[in-house]
Amino acid sequence: MAQAAQPNVFDANNSQIQVEHDKKRRQFVIRLNGSHDRAVLLYEYVGKKTVDLQHTEVPDAYRGRGIAKHLAKAAMDFVVEEDLKAHLTCWYIQKYVKENPQPQYFEHIYQ
Repeated sequence: MAQAAQPNVFDANNSQIQVEHDKKRRQFVIRLNGSHDRAVLLYEYVGKKTVDLQHTEVPDAYRGRGIAKHLAKAAMDFVVEEDLKAHLTCWYIQKYVKENPQPQYFEHIYQ
């Protein structure tokens, strides 16, 4: 996996959250606690221009800190930037879109 110029780390000292997009593995990743733990959002292409945002997972010790929100935003921004359509299989992504009603998101979601 190619490394970005800055490491993608969640650091409890400064609460820095950066999302890495691993296109080869079709996932968005946030490295937690020096990269020993990871939060991930998994997706699959289900057509040439259609993705299924399938699953978001944050380790128990990191839940409730807004980490999944960063994954969801990165995934939805990717869908918009790449002009894709998205199936929202993941309940958390459905919740994120409902709580963050951006017109550009709705244009890219299969209803």
